[in-house]
Amino acid sequence: MKKNIRSLSKEDLRQFFISQKEKPFRGDQVYEWLWKKSVYDFNEMTNIPLSLRNQLADNFAVNKSTIHTHQQSNDGTLKNVLKLCDGNIVEFVIIPKDNRNTLCISSQVGCSLNCKFCATAKLKRIRNLEYFEIYDQVILAQKQSQEYFNKPISNIVFMGMGEPLMNYENLLIAIQKITQEEGLGLSHKRITVSTSGIPHTIKKVADQSVKFNLAVSLHSAIQEKREKIMPFSKKFNLESLLVSLQYWYSKTKTKITFEYIVFKNINDTIEDINALVSYCKKIPCKVNIIEYNPIGDDEFLQASSEITDLYVKKLNQADISATIRKSRGKDIDAACGQLANKVQKNAS
Repeated sequence: MKKNIRSLSKEDLRQFFISQKEKPFRGDQVYEWLWKKSVYDFNEMTNIPLSLRNQLADNFAVNKSTIHTHQQSNDGTLKNVLKLCDGNIVEFVIIPKDNRNTLCISSQVGCSLNCKFCATAKLKRIRNLEYFEIYDQVILAQKQSQEYFNKPISNIVFMGMGEPLMNYENLLIAIQKITQEEGLGLSHKRITVSTSGIPHTIKKVADQSVKFNLAVSLHSAIQEKREKIMPFSKKFNLESLLVSLQYWYSKTKTKITFEYIVFKNINDTIEDINALVSYCKKIPCKVNIIEYNPIGDDEFLQASSEITDLYVKKLNQADISATIRKSRGKDIDAACGQLANKVQKNAS
């Protein structure tokens, strides 16, 4: 089997050409074709002599992902089923709104965690995505965004399938490729990584001098209730999470965004509101109150608008920025928590 050329660094590519008694700058050219120009076919690398292109084809393959199917919601949201080179699939979503297009991308095939309200969590975790598979979602989304909306992707959120911080090495390399001038050149400020809260990894990533934004799925500031909603959080309690977020802020100086769904008869009391306000006062942050998207589980139901409005009111009164975020793409199962690979059986 030929080696995937996108697994090579620029220096690796330079060394390959040196080993072939060619000029090392050819490696720089190939690197640019792969990551800045997003070319998957050696024959399209037009400033590389044909003999060297043939040499590349003899030694390497460009493993790439393809769009298997896509659907468009009544509100314009596009959901894509991405087929990976090994036949596994993930989903990514483009959300058009006003003057921006937000891309929601996946980081794992399946998910490592067990949040009860999330359809993706019901899937078996098969593997982490490689950094070039994360990158492919951005490339394909850019083309689709121009085709459907005549404008590029402006924001990227790692809020699709999987827990990004359980694939943090590929995550960081993918973000590097997406943001570096030798890659796509997108701004770090336009990238948000959403995590369910893995304290030791939050600290580890903070030490990498990252510049992207961090969002945390909180859903309760009362430990017992958070464990009911997100059972894995028994291992990562709210206090250890807070300490890691305070460390993140000390390293990055960027505010945390807390994502918070209010569920009927679970976290919809004044006690829950007061607990969240108290927690938020301990770290510079803002709160997105997210509309719940049903996945066919009667245990979790959308709380009343009165209680979600009260959350926002109490948070704002405490000088904590809070807004209600409406979901998009619900009619095609593209909204938060609904990505479930329903076409997996047909993707092979």
